Amino acid sequence: MGQFKGRSLAGLHDYSPDEITTILDLAHKLKVDRKAGHTQKPLAGKVLAMVFQKPSTRTRVSFEAGIYQLGGVGLYLGAGDMQLGRGETIADTARVLSRYCDGIMARVFSHQDILDLAQYACVPVINGLSDLLHPCQALADLQTIREKKGEFKGLELAYVGDGNNVAHSLMFGCAKMGMDCVVVHPEGFAPDAEMLALAQEDAKQSGAAISATTDLSAAEGADIVYTDVWASMGQEDEHEKRLKLFKPYQVNDELVSRAKPDLLVMHCLPAHRGEEITDSVVDGPHSVVFDQAENRLHAQKALMALLMS
Repeated sequence: MGQFKGRSLAGLHDYSPDEITTILDLAHKLKVDRKAGHTQKPLAGKVLAMVFQKPSTRTRVSFEAGIYQLGGVGLYLGAGDMQLGRGETIADTARVLSRYCDGIMARVFSHQDILDLAQYACVPVINGLSDLLHPCQALADLQTIREKKGEFKGLELAYVGDGNNVAHSLMFGCAKMGMDCVVVHPEGFAPDAEMLALAQEDAKQSGAAISATTDLSAAEGADIVYTDVWASMGQEDEHEKRLKLFKPYQVNDELVSRAKPDLLVMHCLPAHRGEEITDSVVDGPHSVVFDQAENRLHAQKALMALLMS
């Protein structure tokens, strides 16, 4: 496990397929152990600084509960508790937090803030979400897919909606693990071209196919259909405009009916029910959205245990 100790996680592009598999294997073990009542405290006495420019339910609770279950403690630092990059520099913030804490998790707007924290901190920095990437969500998604399908190769994931940070991390996760991924998006909302190109480079090593299209029929026949909110935090002023543009891309019963019988429907939550996904689908027999949410806890525990031990 020496290749993990002290490392940061800005995105999955920086991790090899074998390293991602190691994280997923440990996540599975920690999940099984916890359900069996076995307690492990590999991070006893360790402190995780949790920096939040954006509020969150799943990120805060899963990291705070996770570090506690591993024997450590999480310190919540909200937007009102510190001014990351305003007043005190990010470099100074990283250096100070490194003197007090054994790891930093940050949920930020600008991805550059993650890169700057990782550059100047002398403890691991974990990207809890940035405007570009959401690697912790992708790890939980990969764990969920492996639990339900048993393997990655030969599967196709269709992400339907905005080519955002979740879409980017899914492209990298699929590319690394050999799973095809197509991002199906409205005109003008494609994934970042650089992220797509990097994911396609990663895919050459695994044989996966990574692509993006505006053609909704590309989601038909997929093994997994994944969606996310149409307007992310910070995009509220675009909400009404996006509702009209994205309406044809709703994940609903009609779309599900054209998919495989053993389809998995995924959503990173929170869901805007009736917008990107209907109640009947999110609560239906194909949905694994709450398994995904649970696996944020286990995947992040594995990540913290490997990076902070």
